[in-house]
Amino acid sequence: MRFTHEETSRDGHDLDVLTHHEAGLRIEVSRTGAELVSLARRNKKGEWIGFLYRDGDVSHAAEGWNNHATVMGYYTHRIKDERSLYRGHEIRGSTHSFLRLKTFPPPEAQTEERASLTYRLPLEQMEPREYPYRVEFAVTYALEGDTLRVTFEFQNHEPRASHVSFGLHPGFAGASMEACDLRMPAGVYARHFAPGNFLSGETEEFVFDGGPMPFKKADLPISFLLELKKVDAPLFVFSDSVSRRQVYMNFAGAPYVTIWSDGHGFLCLEPCWGLPDHHEQRPFEKKEGIQEIAPGARLRRSFTLSPVLGAD
Repeated sequence: MRFTHEETSRDGHDLDVLTHHEAGLRIEVSRTGAELVSLARRNKKGEWIGFLYRDGDVSHAAEGWNNHATVMGYYTHRIKDERSLYRGHEIRGSTHSFLRLKTFPPPEAQTEERASLTYRLPLEQMEPREYPYRVEFAVTYALEGDTLRVTFEFQNHEPRASHVSFGLHPGFAGASMEACDLRMPAGVYARHFAPGNFLSGETEEFVFDGGPMPFKKADLPISFLLELKKVDAPLFVFSDSVSRRQVYMNFAGAPYVTIWSDGHGFLCLEPCWGLPDHHEQRPFEKKEGIQEIAPGARLRRSFTLSPVLGAD
């Protein structure tokens, strides 16, 4: 068969394994948070080589970051004091919103004309304190040749506009932090400063000629929140100089990118449609970068990841 979908369980996680056999590309997704936990290519020896940090390992990490590619939805990063007001309704939530804690139903799997997994969160699984309006969420992982396409979708069932932020938080593995490299495309960027993980309101616009990222790896734990002001070809390239693995990321349509690492052997590059709260908190519907969905409308956005193996 060209595509296959298998269900399995490991270390307390229910997992879906989607394989594109002709392309030698495979993903594993945990139904906890609909999180991508493995992105792998098959080498000439027939071995599966992973690209994510702790690829395929869903046991609890002994230290440091415990995730692989957190799905962020309804809001991104953080809200101040874990609360916000949305048209007078209180929202309560911790880092990266509540999706990462939800157990998603089995996905809609396609393995005929295309290979994809679509995870939907039923409205009845959302509590008013998490998000007060009837806005349905879905994320789709589709294998398109040598590429993984990730698509976010929100359906607004309300008779008035609704507001959401979202994105993905993937960490790409390297032999060490020193081995991790990131090449950024040329263009005009604006850095949004966020001391203490919340926006100060200070921004710095800069023109970049393209090439290795202009930030010190030792500074990555503070997170670099970048707005793509004018980046005509937003293709970012992660590489591990030891294994020579690379991941090409096309962020066309994503307004923001976050770069982060805690110093362990990985680097996170996160496409985001929205930013965290300001220290001087704004109403939820006026958060920086918030996306508006018209009454009864659907919002759909996507980006792609293309993993490449070094020579065997």
